[in-house]
Amino acid sequence: MRKLALIFIAGAAIAQAPSFKPVGSMSQLMVNIIYPTSDALFYIERNPPKTDADWGLISNQALMLAESGNLLMLPGRARDQGNWITDSKMLVDVGAAAYKLARAKDMQGILDLNDQLTASCVVCHDQYRPDYRHRPPAQ
Repeated sequence: MRKLALIFIAGAAIAQAPSFKPVGSMSQLMVNIIYPTSDALFYIERNPPKTDADWGLISNQALMLAESGNLLMLPGRARDQGNWITDSKMLVDVGAAAYKLARAKDMQGILDLNDQLTASCVVCHDQYRPDYRHRPPAQ
């Protein structure tokens, strides 16, 4: 059962919000969780799931992707309460849709989400990574 700390102020009990302690940096979250889970969906055709176990792995990847959007909204990670939250919710939505489709073993449905998944990544990167599309040429 969940416990809430109560603070009594002037005779009224107020529930104290739980505290969150991010462990990884934004870069670690992107590189270690979001990129691999999104790649599993982007490139699902490279090694299409054939067995229940394969579909279970895809389902797990989609679930982690959806929950990653929630991690982006945690205090200490959210850059602002406007576009950052909107963009993070887009990631939650596309991940949740992919999770549902993976559970239904719907390969075409997952492929059809590709544009929505791309948009959720690109829109955020365009807003919060000014150098996203302007990388120097390789030497």
